[in-house]
Order: sequence, then structure tokens, then C-alpha cells
Amino acid sequence: MSDATVLPQGAGYGVVVGIGLFFSALMIGLTAVQGRYTAFKPSSSEEFSSASRSVKPGLIAAGIVSAWTWAATLLQSSAVAYEYGISGPWWYASGATVQVLLFAMLAAKLKMNAPNAHTWLEIVGVRWGTAAHLILMFFGLATNIIVSSMLILGGSATVTALTGMNTLAACFLIPVGVAIYVVVGGMRSTLICDYTHTTVLFAIIFTFLFTVYATSPKIGSISKMHELLTNAAATNPVSGNAGGSYLTMRSLNGLIFGVINIIGNFATVFNDQAYWQRAIASRPESTVKAYLLGGIAWFSIPFGLATTLGLAAVALKGDPDMRVLSPADVSAGLPAPTAAAALLGQSGAAAMLVLLFLAVTSATSAELIAVSSIMTYDVYKRYVNPLATEQQILNMGHYMVAFFALVMGFCGLIFFYIGVSMGWLYLFMGTFLGSAVVPIALCITWSKANKMGCIVGAVGGLALGVMSWLVATAKLNDNVINVVTSGGNYPMLTGNLVAIAVGGIIAVVWSLLAPENFDFDITRAINKPVEAGAPSDDGEKEGSIHEKKQAEGEHKTVPVDEEHAYESAHKTGITTAAELNLAGLKKAFRFAAYSSLVLTIILVIIIPLALFGSSVIYGVSGFGAWVVIGFIWAFLAAFIVVLYPLWESREGITMVCKGIVKDMFKPGSGKYVDVPVEETPA
Repeated sequence: MSDATVLPQGAGYGVVVGIGLFFSALMIGLTAVQGRYTAFKPSSSEEFSSASRSVKPGLIAAGIVSAWTWAATLLQSSAVAYEYGISGPWWYASGATVQVLLFAMLAAKLKMNAPNAHTWLEIVGVRWGTAAHLILMFFGLATNIIVSSMLILGGSATVTALTGMNTLAACFLIPVGVAIYVVVGGMRSTLICDYTHTTVLFAIIFTFLFTVYATSPKIGSISKMHELLTNAAATNPVSGNAGGSYLTMRSLNGLIFGVINIIGNFATVFNDQAYWQRAIASRPESTVKAYLLGGIAWFSIPFGLATTLGLAAVALKGDPDMRVLSPADVSAGLPAPTAAAALLGQSGAAAMLVLLFLAVTSATSAELIAVSSIMTYDVYKRYVNPLATEQQILNMGHYMVAFFALVMGFCGLIFFYIGVSMGWLYLFMGTFLGSAVVPIALCITWSKANKMGCIVGAVGGLALGVMSWLVATAKLNDNVINVVTSGGNYPMLTGNLVAIAVGGIIAVVWSLLAPENFDFDITRAINKPVEAGAPSDDGEKEGSIHEKKQAEGEHKTVPVDEEHAYESAHKTGITTAAELNLAGLKKAFRFAAYSSLVLTIILVIIIPLALFGSSVIYGVSGFGAWVVIGFIWAFLAAFIVVLYPLWESREGITMVCKGIVKDMFKPGSGKYVDVPVEETPA
């Protein structure tokens, strides 16, 4: 295989092992700096699993973008552009953005109804008991396994295709470096690494954008790309597209993919602890802002890259540097790396390899810390050792990160050897996971949700979804059911629709017919410190110890700066009653509901369906506007997730720099010292 690859096999090992270990060393160093110069110590279980619930919105937004940028984000988006034309990038980007936007509502409800929970499953367990907890845990862990398998499959397929690296080695080496820094630094280390990965990711994406549309001698302009796409459609028309063109939103298969994409991605956001984990880690007052910014920024990545490399793979058909892609290559997501190699040779292949590796490892770190939290708090602490000490909980978190890194490698390898590709799993995930979406959302947000209705909806939706998928496969393929026939658009569409619809309808109708009257004060008490008072509707504490101390004249010494004050107050990782301004959180929820619903309607209904109905085939100017929008959106996204986190963290960065400078001139003087509490006579 290596003889036919663009890069030598050593390049694959160099990227996977070398860059992996480099980022591990970098994150270990940053974790040590954090532990010395700030209040947040990775030796705390709260800091390890939830970053002490103190992270600002810009870094959370960068973490969301990074966690949601899978191998599929780069590869599958370009593959559907290669197959369906410009409709593919839009349906991929919009169909996977709306879930993050809508999740802002769940994030607000999480902060309102269970501010100190470690996982969404803790809420299920407290509200509905063991049976519901175990059933929905199955869906949660299944989501993590499927997502992780897609990451490993996409990453290993690309590394092998570009370098000839052994697939087995790639499957296991990719998670290793990630596991090292996650074990050492926990959630905060994961978010910081997410930020650095996302920064490099945008730099490489801009390189490809400008290469394809400005500097490449093979394409180099919007008009040339339009000409090449027109010629490609004339030679090989796209089935189901208006005029057989790549330059139209009137694409039947693109629309079908869009529906599958929307349903499947609801499952992999709402069911995935990785997204709940970021809501848990964020400050209560800025959770909604983080998810809305993250969703808007993420859209630009698949849209921009697929409109660039996905369409370039079509435009370069017949070019001597562009190898012919088989259906299996397309399903594996190879149009993007193949186009990158054809455009820029070894440098393009290397850039794509690094880009993919960073995307895969960022999302991998999110999955590792997510599964670690579930296994620690929802299995070990709930069922094995309810009286676990702080150190035991922290140790279990470390063990579970290492354990799931191995599980990821094995799962990727199993799917590879049975012939299941990343693209197949991407289309299938809604069929297997979609039935739990509505029950999970109702549990967290709606006091009337019925336990039995939601359980029956989740299990029944799974059974009927899989059954309808298999029946559709058999009916459409003369009773032949295999990986190829079952991966068709219509069987996958059937399974996805049935799963999410049945699960949602049963859960909602049952709850309306037999509503519960759950008191969310019960879940607000999860992990609540004894000394904290209960938040009232106006957000003030009722009879808290803090108020009593104030009445007696006890107070804190004023700290040197705002960041020092915040860190000192939040080093325990417990959300205080003062932060839980329920009136403010209700206002944030309403804003999240209005803004996310409006954006969803615009992105998946108004714009794409209007363009679908018009059957317009774009000329040079129309296609040019399309590309320019992609450029503008990418620059806006880079501002949100690269520059904004630096600005909002300026006080913390300054504090760390001051500590380092003090240590340079007087060793030991720069170390963080907690703010003391002084007592004054009443």
C-alpha cells in the first residue's frame, strides 16, 4: 500500500505518535502551570471531571467546536459534496448545527434543575430510579462507542490512505496520546487542548480555502471552479439533481441525506455526555451564550471545507494527480484528502493528515472524559462504592480514561474488519440512538414527563427503528441484506425517521395522558453542599450561612484582581446559590429557545427548501456569492473561537504571567496563595 501513497509510512507514525506526544507534553506542562499559579488543581475530582464549573463562554464555545469536529466533519461533508454538489455542504453543516443551537435550551435547564450534577444520567437516576437509569445509560454509552468508532475509522482510513500506515497500529495509537493528557489534566486540560487544536484547524482550513479559490494553478478562481464543475456534470450528470448539475440545491439525494443527518445528529448531541459535560463545566450565567456561539462557529468548518475540497475532488476528475475514487473510497471519506494531495502534493497531504489528526484527537478527548464521568459517577459511585472517597473517585476517573482509550481502538478495529465504514456508521447512528433523544430531553426539562412513557418510547423506538430499517433494506434489494444494501439512503432514512418519531411520540403522548408532577428541587439537591441555601425565584439565597456570616460582620479580604477572586470562590467546583439566579436562568432559557428555534427554521427550512423549490442552477455570480459567504463565515468563526477566548481570559493569563515573572526573580514567590477569610468583631 505504501508504494502507492502520497506520503511515506514514516509520516503517518510521525504525525500519530510524534504530534500526539507533543500535545501530551504541552498539556502536561500547562496543567503544571495551572496547578501552581491558579486555584484549580487537577488533583480535585471536581476539577478533573467538570473544570470546577468555572469555564468562560469563549473557551466552552471552542470546546464545543472541537468536540463536534469529528473525522466525519471533514471527511463525510466533503464526500457528500463530491456526490451531490453544493447541497451536500449545506445539508451537512446546517443539519449538524441546529442540534448544538437547540442544546442551549437543555444547557440552561441543566443549570436551573441540577446545577451540581456531574452527568445527565445522575439526573435520570434521581428522578426515575434504577431501571430508567440503566436503560438510558445503554443509549448514552452506545452513543459514545459509535461516535468513537467513527473517529477511529475516519482517522485510520485517512492515515492509511495517505501514508500506508498499518490500520491496526493507527486504531490504537490515535487514542494513546490523547489519553495521557486527559488523565493528567482532566476537563480543563481537554478544553485548553481543544482550543489549540481548533486554532491550528482554522489555519489549515484557510490554507485550503485560499489555495482552491485563489492560488492553485489547477483551479485558482471561482470562475474556473464553476467551469470545471459544469464540465463534470456534462460528462457524468448527478442523479436526482436539477439538470444533473453540481451547482444546484435541487438535489433529491442531498435532501434525503439532510433529513438523515438532522435526525442522527440529534442523537449524538442529546445522548452524548461530552456536550452535557461542557454545559456542566461552564459558568451558569454564560452557558447559553457558549452553545449559541459554538453552533454558529462550527457551521463554517464542514461548509467551508466541503465547498472547497469536496467540490475540488469533482473538479479535478481526470487530472493526472487525482486518483480515481471507488464507492468504497467515497464511503470511507477519501475525496477530501485525495483532493488535497492532488492540489498541493505532499504538502497538501501532510496538511490534511495533521488537520484530520487534530480533529480526531480533540473529539476523542471529549469522548474519553465523557465516558470516564459516566463510569465513575453512574456506575462506580452509584452501584459499586456509594461511599467512595475523593481520591477513589479521582483514581476511578483516571482508570476509566485509560480503559476507554483501549475500547475505542478495539471498536474501530472490529468495524474495520467487518467492512463497516465511517460513512455507514454516520448514516446508521440515528436508527440505533434516535429513539432516546426526546425521552432524555423531557427528563431534564419537563416536570410532567412520564417515566414509563419515556422508557417505552426509547426501547420501542429502537426496536421499531431497526426493524423498519431491515425491512426497507430487504424490500428494496430483493431480500439481500448486507453492509452495502443496508447502507442505502432509503433504508437509512426509514430507520432514522421511525426511531426518533416513535420514541418521541410515545414519550410525549404518554406524558400528556398520565402526567407526573416532579419537583425539580429534588434534582437541585444533587451534590449540593450542606451549607448552601436554596435558590428562590428571584435568585437570592434563603437563610444561607453566607448571609448569617455577613450579618455577624465576617467578610473576605478583597483580592488583587477579579480572576483571583473568582478562582478562590470556585476552587471547590460547586455552583453556589448566589450564582443560581433562577430569574436570570429563566430569561437565558427563553432567549435560547427563541434564538435557537429561529436559527433552526432559517438553516434547515427557509433557506434550503426555498432554494430546493426554485431548482436554480447557479451561474458564476451565484456560485461566487455562495463561496464568499463561506469565507466570511469562516473568518467570523475564527474570531469567535480563536480570538474571543484569549480576550475573555486576559485577566487569568495576566495572573499566570505575573506569577511566572515573580518566580523568575524570587523562586517560590509567584505561587498561588488562597485568599484568606478575616474575622472582624460584630
